[in-house]
Amino acid sequence: MRICFLLKVKKDRLDEYKQRHANVWPEMLDALRNTGWHNYSLFLQSDGLLVGYLETDNFEKACEGMKNHPINARWQSEMSSFFEALDGAAPDDRIIPLQEVFHLD
Repeated sequence: MRICFLLKVKKDRLDEYKQRHANVWPEMLDALRNTGWHNYSLFLQSDGLLVGYLETDNFEKACEGMKNHPINARWQSEMSSFFEALDGAAPDDRIIPLQEVFHLD
């Protein structure tokens, strides 16, 4: 299953957001892989629009696995200040998959 989602990074934090993702903690990378997040990519537009893409066998299970992983709580806590409109939620709680309407293959 392919998942695509949108979030909004604060414009004044774009450079730091990119820098943080150039050096993602190895434990976080392992946690993502081990909980079923594959081919995971983030794309960032200059206005702060963030497009996330991943592939997984079971999105709900992959999200639940990360939600219960201790490293994720640390990462979400450090990253939440980068995003607009979270209303006190963690960034991963605001991942709402977009509806796929076309796929070439």
